[in-house]
Amino acid sequence: MSKHKSSILGRLWARWMSIPLWLQILVGMVLGISVGLALGDKASYLKPIGTLFVNTIKMLIVPLVFCSLIVGVTSMQDTAKMGRIGFKSFFFYLATTSVAISVGLVVGHFLQPGAGLELEHTMKVAEVAKAPSIMETLINIVPTNPVAALANGQILQVIVFAVFLGVALVLIGDHGKPAIRVFESLAEAMYKLTDMVMKLAPYGVFGLMAWVAGEYGVEMLLPLIKVILAVYLGCFLHIVGFYSLILSVFGKLNPLQFFKGISNAMAVAFTTSSSAGTLPASMKCASEYLGINKKISSFVLPLGTTINMDGTALYQGVTALFVAQAFGIDLSWVDYLTIILTATLASIGTAGVPGAGLVMLTLVLTTVGLPLEGVALIAGIDRILDMARTVVNVSGDLVATTIIAKSENELDIEHYNADMEQSEVFAEQVRNNEQAPS
Repeated sequence: MSKHKSSILGRLWARWMSIPLWLQILVGMVLGISVGLALGDKASYLKPIGTLFVNTIKMLIVPLVFCSLIVGVTSMQDTAKMGRIGFKSFFFYLATTSVAISVGLVVGHFLQPGAGLELEHTMKVAEVAKAPSIMETLINIVPTNPVAALANGQILQVIVFAVFLGVALVLIGDHGKPAIRVFESLAEAMYKLTDMVMKLAPYGVFGLMAWVAGEYGVEMLLPLIKVILAVYLGCFLHIVGFYSLILSVFGKLNPLQFFKGISNAMAVAFTTSSSAGTLPASMKCASEYLGINKKISSFVLPLGTTINMDGTALYQGVTALFVAQAFGIDLSWVDYLTIILTATLASIGTAGVPGAGLVMLTLVLTTVGLPLEGVALIAGIDRILDMARTVVNVSGDLVATTIIAKSENELDIEHYNADMEQSEVFAEQVRNNEQAPS
């Protein structure tokens, strides 16, 4: 009987492991929500499962970004090409961020999420981190102590140091080759470790979603359901409409193939609410399912994680209008333009700040003279909104990487257009190539 049970469990486990990762993550999310709603406050006991998963992802971020960027820079050899790709990335991210907040303003204008609330100006203001000024951001880009930047997870500083070090290794020629081989070996080890960690995603997602569902429940969401719907609608329109348009028009690529290829990264982004935490999954999707050369993805994706915040900018548009409508304040077209400009520039300066969404919202509200008391309301549902906007952030990073790779002839079109079965074959080939000795 024991052997029979063991055999059944073995077959069930084998069948479970044969399911695509994105579907495993989806099952974990649904089960987590169901268990969380059933257990209520007691679901907090499951939070450590999700916390452990998030911690393992955070463990990967700094060494993965550092090593992959150095490998990406040194593999180009051509510093002019690196500068060209950097310019394309920066321009693309700023342009799409401007469009994203415009979408948020349009959605907020038509749905009127704050209309009729008539809030008093006596609400307790949520405490959020202070947003750095543009000058502070520029000054702090270069680390005074690279080791401290690595230890403290200052991603923007890590990126700058990694790029400088990579360029220096290229410029010293043969003397730099031993160090480059070390970083290449470390990068491959990080890619393998990422693959191992991602297999834990369904269980981590289960714990996270159980806690979120048990913490918030249904009742707390009802008063602010219009805000949630507005943000989610805006995110959906931006992903399905705008990103599909970019892929079709500028890349001449099939958007459906793209979204199929990044489904794992989108699932991780939604459940972890962390663009940096999703970076390992994004890099895996880029190389294994989209056919993007790692020379491009190793450079563009970490940069996007730091400066691209399309989803967060879209959220600014919706929530700024929500606050204005809730307090009965009319905004002029100048205020609208100010919100667009402020949120676009703030997306660079606040990307590395904990609670970046609320930091940016505070900055935007202050700029156009809206009451900061509205931040307290948004803070209550920020986790729910963060899930959607992180999916947009991550999707935007991958769209930019795909378009730039196509423009540089570093995108394998056959790999990109492969069906599900062929795509798995290509992914296995990529993994084998990474593990093969150089």
